[in-house]
Amino acid sequence: MMKRDRLTPLGAITRGLVAGTIGTLAMDALLYAEYRSGGGKSEAGRWEFSADIQTWDQAAAPAQVGRRLFEGLFQRELPDSRAALVNNIMHWGYGIANGAAYGVVAGSAPKPRAWYGAIFGAGVWGTSYVVLPAAKLYRPIWQYHYKVLAMDLSAHLVYGLTTGAAFKLTTLARRRRR
Repeated sequence: MMKRDRLTPLGAITRGLVAGTIGTLAMDALLYAEYRSGGGKSEAGRWEFSADIQTWDQAAAPAQVGRRLFEGLFQRELPDSRAALVNNIMHWGYGIANGAAYGVVAGSAPKPRAWYGAIFGAGVWGTSYVVLPAAKLYRPIWQYHYKVLAMDLSAHLVYGLTTGAAFKLTTLARRRRR
């Protein structure tokens, strides 16, 4: 009898969480390099942990989504001092959670391929330009300069491809241990 070499759902989710974490780190490395090449002065740790965000007006979309979720759920206003923390929780949480979703889909494929991550990353990017304008956190996609869209897409492709490659590697490592 031939043994099935498929991941369990829990195994796929776990590997996806790990892969999403690695993908988010890769995306942030690209975004930080872009920030520095554009004249940004903050060191990597300060930039990564949003230390320069002092108010909600300075906070990016991930923080705004988190703020809305918190305030809607708890009916309490979040102070400006929480903007940086919420930005980090939402950014990393979204990247990691999307990795879990990727793990379920890619883990269901007969043979997961790293390049599936490119489709995944483009999908995450495209979804943000549908959901965030509907939430009034972004302008419609056609109101952005193509260079902004290209940079954002490239960051999401790096995220997706790295997530796909990390998932593939964890799957290969699992098979080798057998």
